[in-house]
Amino acid sequence: MRNPEIIKLPKIVDPRGNLSFFEYPNQLPFEIARTYWLYDVPGGEVRGSHAFREQQEFIIALSGSFDVVLNDGEKEERFSLNRSYYGLYIPKMYWRRIENFSTNSLALIVSDKNYNEADYIRDFEDFKNLKHG
Repeated sequence: MRNPEIIKLPKIVDPRGNLSFFEYPNQLPFEIARTYWLYDVPGGEVRGSHAFREQQEFIIALSGSFDVVLNDGEKEERFSLNRSYYGLYIPKMYWRRIENFSTNSLALIVSDKNYNEADYIRDFEDFKNLKHG
């Protein structure tokens, strides 16, 4: 299984405005089935706080900044996203929460699965039990 990682995206610099992109398989390790975004998150709020049994995700801060905190059931790691040409790959079975949203931040999330409530693990203790068998 792959580990979470920051993936640097192509950045095409142009005086009229820069352009970045991602595609499978060059930047993403999965084909996209769903795209959603988080915006207008009030100060101090936390999003996420769950894991997926099967779903993989890729998260980009299109605007502003936020932190993604990942837990593998033993240790926690924080990733600060604040550039639209860097994204965070999150494999399945990582607990995630997104916090410290700046004003007007915009988080773009793409995943390899369609929405399926049964894939969510919403209790951290259940997650740790599943991770450690």
